[in-house]
Amino acid sequence: MKIGVLALQGAVREHVRMLEQAGAEAVTVKRKQDLEDLDGLVIPGGESTTISKLMHKYDLMEPIRELGKSGFPIFGTCAGLILLAERIEESDVSHLGLMDITVRRNAFGRQRESFEARLNVKGVAEDFEAVFIRAPYISEAGEGVDVLSAIGDRMVIVQQGHLLGAAFHPELTEDPRLHAHFVEMAKQARQAQTV
Repeated sequence: MKIGVLALQGAVREHVRMLEQAGAEAVTVKRKQDLEDLDGLVIPGGESTTISKLMHKYDLMEPIRELGKSGFPIFGTCAGLILLAERIEESDVSHLGLMDITVRRNAFGRQRESFEARLNVKGVAEDFEAVFIRAPYISEAGEGVDVLSAIGDRMVIVQQGHLLGAAFHPELTEDPRLHAHFVEMAKQARQAQTV
């Protein structure tokens, strides 16, 4: 599996390392032509508005949106989750607008309120160490969205078919299991296309 990591902002090298640990070939994506021949795409954390502006600047927003609509696997972490969401609380603007979710930005507090938590992630791990830094959470999820993990009533990992979103930074741990789950999603999507 060849998985791209959107390399405009965020912990790009760390995602590449995790994807490689999960058995995938990982490449960085900075231009539209870098999207060719990929089996999936990771959109890292960072600042969602900045990433969105850079995606527009480098003509990546529409190609990635079209790929997402076509069944192409995309995994958004932290700001990447916000970019995937159809709805953002206290904002009239969505970015890619691919997942039937509403997110609340910086929902767990500012940088100094960053924390780690052990999560039970449905179908992935019962003890996943998650790093939350100025993290959003999912406040609403549509019918077709599977909630894989929550902290109390705050959803923090969701999957909608070929789309995966995490409110935290799985790349900042030594645990590749969530990336491996995404690589498996990409394999299944590739197999479905060849049937």
